[in-house]
Amino acid sequence: MPFTIALAGKGGTGKTTLAGLLVKYLIQKGKSPILAVDADSNANFNEVLGLPVAVTLGQAREDMKKGVVPQGMTKDVFIEMKMEEAVAEAEGFDLVVMGQPEGAGCYCAANTLLTRFLERLTDNYAYVVMDNEAGMEHISRLTTKNVDVLLIVSDPSRRSLQAAGRIEKLARDLRIGVAKSYLVINQVQAPPDERLLSVVKEEGLNLAGVIHADQAVYDFDLAGTPTVNLPEDARVVREAFEIFDKILD
Repeated sequence: MPFTIALAGKGGTGKTTLAGLLVKYLIQKGKSPILAVDADSNANFNEVLGLPVAVTLGQAREDMKKGVVPQGMTKDVFIEMKMEEAVAEAEGFDLVVMGQPEGAGCYCAANTLLTRFLERLTDNYAYVVMDNEAGMEHISRLTTKNVDVLLIVSDPSRRSLQAAGRIEKLARDLRIGVAKSYLVINQVQAPPDERLLSVVKEEGLNLAGVIHADQAVYDFDLAGTPTVNLPEDARVVREAFEIFDKILD
């Protein structure tokens, strides 16, 4: 079984950037092969990783619904083939993207395909890094389950920390199989003060560390440069790697 790390948190906290840095960290530590999973319907993990994606699981589902299954091929064989095509390969890691159905609609089918994919192929990898959608839907739908580390990412606001607390509580209440849960406070401007730390304590969160806002992340993002290529001496990379050293030791 692979070692699975799932990231969760309120939207806009930088969890996808952190997920990319985690993939970078694992590759540098020789902990590969790695499966990067974009379980967010608003997929952009591939942009952080600098990897083009031709097929998503959501697109595979839509193709089957539209009846584009080749003659003589069963739907089950077709979807298995499309699942294989959805794996984008890179040096040290592969990426699979859940994607979304066309137009309005439920994401349940895409989630089911993702779960099916993970059950089939994750044993081929040493580590799985799953970037989830914002909020708690992925937990209530049990997309995130049986993980070794749940990494909850928050910004230094009360509302974001409270959202992190609700995510951690829901994961406990649903008993989805989270071995360890940690909080990372991202995009901070100054060291946490007593007010912030008191909210962390109130929410029952296990603080793994903080990451300061870094202009380099903004510059890379605005230029369309994959943030996984940030230099190792960038502050955000150094602070993220220190946290990963702590929680994955």
